[in-house]
Amino acid sequence: MAITSVPTTAVSVDQNADDLALVARCRQGDPSAFEGIVRRYQRVLVTVAQRMLDDVDAANDATQNAFIKAYQSIGTYDSRRRFFSWLYRILVNECLDARRDVAQHEPLGAELAAAGTPADDFESAQRRRAVHAAIQRLPTEYRDVILLRHFTELSYEEIGETLGVSATMVKSRLHIARGRLAVNLKALARAKKIRPRVKDYRQSR
Repeated sequence: MAITSVPTTAVSVDQNADDLALVARCRQGDPSAFEGIVRRYQRVLVTVAQRMLDDVDAANDATQNAFIKAYQSIGTYDSRRRFFSWLYRILVNECLDARRDVAQHEPLGAELAAAGTPADDFESAQRRRAVHAAIQRLPTEYRDVILLRHFTELSYEEIGETLGVSATMVKSRLHIARGRLAVNLKALARAKKIRPRVKDYRQSR
């Protein structure tokens, strides 16, 4: 079940009619059925992982781990749910865990923190750490929507499906999360006398 590098491209996934048949074969001990699942969903999962982790190797590792966990827990899958949503949630959890583990070291993209000039490298690093710290202070339900919205190109509907809530709830949580994040950043800035150049989340869509 080796994972190969996949270029970051926009993707869409349609639920295939035979997903449940493949799951049934997996439960009956047919390893080739799970290989079919890997072939079908590897590309999209690696793409999402790359968007969230911004690292090819880390994305491949997260996807590999997600497939392994899915295979090990295939017996717990509820066939009343869309199979891809279940698999996707496992992958997102892997990526969120990876981001939390390296949050204090990993630089943010331009959408979350503006890059400084070479003379501002030290201050820019402080800003990035401040943003990460502010994100980590958010409750899980708010932290996840921030990460999913700003580190992937998922729609509100796709985020809602991943988190098991409605698109309306995603928008509500995102609004609250941006407000709390702004408060956290101001508090950290006052404490450390850092002036973060951060996009105004309240105006972001």
